[in-house]
Amino acid sequence: MQNNRKNDGCFCCVCVCLCADGNECTKASAQSCGECIQAGEKCGWCIDKDFLKQGEQKSTRCDEIEALIKKGCSEASIENPRGTVSVNKNQSLTDRTKDGVKLKPDQITQIQPQKLTLNLRSGEAQTFNLIFKRAEDYPIDLYYLMDLSYSMKDDLENVKNLGTDLMAEMQKITSDFRIGFGSFVEKTVMPYISTTPAKLLNPCTSDQNCTSPFSYKNVLSLTSQGSQFNNLVSKQQISGNLDSPEGGFDAIMQVAVCPNQIGWRNVTRLLVFSTDAGFHFAGDGKLGGIVLPNDGKCHLQDNMYTMSHYYDYPSIAHLVQKLSENNIQTIFAVTEEFQPVYQELKNLIPKSAVGTLSSDSGNVIKLIIDAYNSLSSEIILENSRLPEGVSISYISHCKNGVSDKGENGRKCSNISIGDQVMFEVAITAKGCPSNGKSETIKIKPQGFTEEVEIVLNFICECACHKEGIPNSPVCHFGNGTLECGACRCNEGRIGRVCECSKDEVRTDDLDANCRMDNGTDICNNNGDCVCGACECKKRDNPEERYSGKFCECDNFNCDRSNNKLCGGHGRCECRKCICEANYTGSACDCSLDTSTCLASNKQICNGRGTCECGTCKCTDLKFQGPTCEICPTCPGVCTEHKDCVQCQAFGTGEKKDTCKEQCNKFILVKKKKKEELPQPNDQPYINHCKERDANDCWFFFTYATKNDSTVEVHVAEELECPSGPDIIPIVAGVVAGIVLIGLALLLIWKLLMIIHDRREFAKFEKEKMNARWDAGENPIYKSAVTTVVNPKYEGK
Repeated sequence: MQNNRKNDGCFCCVCVCLCADGNECTKASAQSCGECIQAGEKCGWCIDKDFLKQGEQKSTRCDEIEALIKKGCSEASIENPRGTVSVNKNQSLTDRTKDGVKLKPDQITQIQPQKLTLNLRSGEAQTFNLIFKRAEDYPIDLYYLMDLSYSMKDDLENVKNLGTDLMAEMQKITSDFRIGFGSFVEKTVMPYISTTPAKLLNPCTSDQNCTSPFSYKNVLSLTSQGSQFNNLVSKQQISGNLDSPEGGFDAIMQVAVCPNQIGWRNVTRLLVFSTDAGFHFAGDGKLGGIVLPNDGKCHLQDNMYTMSHYYDYPSIAHLVQKLSENNIQTIFAVTEEFQPVYQELKNLIPKSAVGTLSSDSGNVIKLIIDAYNSLSSEIILENSRLPEGVSISYISHCKNGVSDKGENGRKCSNISIGDQVMFEVAITAKGCPSNGKSETIKIKPQGFTEEVEIVLNFICECACHKEGIPNSPVCHFGNGTLECGACRCNEGRIGRVCECSKDEVRTDDLDANCRMDNGTDICNNNGDCVCGACECKKRDNPEERYSGKFCECDNFNCDRSNNKLCGGHGRCECRKCICEANYTGSACDCSLDTSTCLASNKQICNGRGTCECGTCKCTDLKFQGPTCEICPTCPGVCTEHKDCVQCQAFGTGEKKDTCKEQCNKFILVKKKKKEELPQPNDQPYINHCKERDANDCWFFFTYATKNDSTVEVHVAEELECPSGPDIIPIVAGVVAGIVLIGLALLLIWKLLMIIHDRREFAKFEKEKMNARWDAGENPIYKSAVTTVVNPKYEGK
């Protein structure tokens, strides 16, 4: 038997609810092993006949594997069938040429394996790998479908030589290439064409020679003769119609569903659709009084579509279906004006491409080559319709280590000839189909004829189902089939052993058997009375359950300790804890292990108490602590033994006169220095002491209790006494301080004086600048120069 993984992480009450929601096994209330294994991949069924406790329902046998083991079911008694994958056909991948011999198209293998059988268990995914490799020199069939309405007149001239030119280009890709030609115009009814006799003969103007309108004509079936293509196309004439959209969808449908007339082989199939206009689709036929939907069947007679006046245009979805069924890849060669329309159409049709056609179709060969390279470089897997309840997922492993999943997991891009890619496919079933029969699905790359056939078998019953004993005496005188450790009751019978009929399920007499001690509650309100016996209710948490004849017991209402049921050291049975070894108490919270009571001196509770439930109970009330080692009111060990150590080691202290009588409880060992005293790691329990004597000197000793309860004291003979003060540095320091303080005061006084002087000088300068002097003459001033005028001077 294989075990399912345990559902981890449920440790608190919140998580219990989460786990309960996720346990699909118990929620299924399975009444048989077959119902149980369909509930989910983690579900198992216990076939042990003694597994159920009194009051438990038959569905208790169905649970997760780990839960069943915890309930006491051995692994050997658990039915847990698993799904399998087997490969039935696995031919190796090949190229066109093998061992120097060119293979026929149907002998080329590009996908591996080719057939598998899957045995599906409900909820369990079965995974397998598909490998695809583009074969070199793979044959190609190309059918050129052209709009021959009047606006395509100049295009027809360039297409007339297409056969040989395209054949020469395609020879670079494959040595096995065939080409065909077809044309279309429109439905031959009003209002798409004019139905006047003259216009039916020549729909163009009187000076133009046009052929009669038609819906679709297969001009040339697929052939390897390019010259034949040129000859037949050169004989074609333009026709005409009234409205702008054309009837191209009618033509595409006939090309797809008439493989014999077109001559399609099981190779790469390309359809080139060339037009400079839009298209009619389903519903447009009502304009011409045509209401019957397109039937998707071939209606070619003498290579002409004869039912265009009878059936409506096909819908886009109908075209997609037929193109996909017939593995046809479509290339839309359209003028720039209609590029947006056909781009949207391309998004709806798988494995299709759009190219921009020049006004005279002069670039058609380059357009076809580019579109083919684009289509062939992408591999997209598709599958047939899946049975109800079956799902499929893909993970692609493409070139250069690129992987993807989801919808992108179906495809790989930039695939060249000879490149090999892998797809990881997972198929999952939920439940079993109603008929229980095998189903077949197919997976294939879009645009390729090769496919992988997958047969799906559903595991709907356990292996023990075949060993069932019909009308077994164990099932109440043959009222059921004993299978997988339980009774599967016949129609109309119920109960654990089919002891009741449905008509007598609830009666007062039977209910009386379900009341404990003649009480009023049926099954203690924890179950239902079925056939006079209690079937206990299920709890939301699958770990919790009721049991007992009257559902009076449960496994979740026992005493708790530290918020754990039975302290985490026992199991709850009928509301009473069954403790593990070394534990006792109503909640299994009392440990019988005394290791937690051992003190550092290896004594239990330091000899000052008893060990109860793994905890020391100190008998001497002075002591406390985990091992009764702490005495808050007691003097310390160092203080207590200070006088005895001092009198024995140094002959001093308060007890020096009574040393021998009072200080004989320990063994004294002398050491020269304190560094030589025992360290904490040298003995299991040791106290380091530092005490002061009457001379203010420190002495050091250790106090230790050995395993034999003897006390040993190690004392250092070297004392640490304080030295007297050094006067010179103190005096020097005081003098230096006074001097420094004086200098600092002088500097401060000098600084203040400088500041004061500068302020006074600035004030003087300011007053000097503001002074104003009187400019008048001195009244007592007389000039020292006397001027005399000559009276005789006449100014000459």
